[in-house]
Amino acid sequence: MYLVHAEDTNYRSRLEGVENEVLSVAAPLETTGTEVPRPGQEIEVFWAQPRTRIILPCQLVEITDSAPFQWRLLPTGEPQPGNRREFVRGGGGPEVQLGAELEEKLLDGRLLDISEGGLRCRLSMKPRIKVGDPMSAWLQLNNVDVEVTGTVYRLREAYLGSGWEMVVIFRADEKTAQLIRQYVYAWEIAERRRNSEDDL
Repeated sequence: MYLVHAEDTNYRSRLEGVENEVLSVAAPLETTGTEVPRPGQEIEVFWAQPRTRIILPCQLVEITDSAPFQWRLLPTGEPQPGNRREFVRGGGGPEVQLGAELEEKLLDGRLLDISEGGLRCRLSMKPRIKVGDPMSAWLQLNNVDVEVTGTVYRLREAYLGSGWEMVVIFRADEKTAQLIRQYVYAWEIAERRRNSEDDL
């Protein structure tokens, strides 16, 4: 499942329990600092089913402060099928090369996830670029070369491990958007199969 608490955030999580209608889900690792939601804020939970997504509106009632770290969510409505204007992110693993005017050579990174509107990647060291700088990226998805051009939206030290994480937002043309959708949907299917196998 995925958790959404802001326009640009789709965090992957998993359901860990239900008690008195309150859902306990694993706290996403990538929520740190000012990005962490606060109790009382609205959170949308959604998950993919064949040909649709199911969205469940919730309110965050508690964030546990000891392991296992969890968010406790109280549903505020009924689950409904729907398509968000925000794009579902997924995938991760492929190498990505990034180019910017301030960098003399291409930056080598590793894709963490991608959507039709942006990508997140990890770099081994801090680049000289800053938020708002133009950025191009080249990578392969399902053995197809993809090139996108956009803007650096976020740059921060990696939460886990060494290196830096960078988010680049872009507006993909329809052909590129379709390639990204196919890649993310294939990744979602593979994840559901893997989770089903783990439950056996």
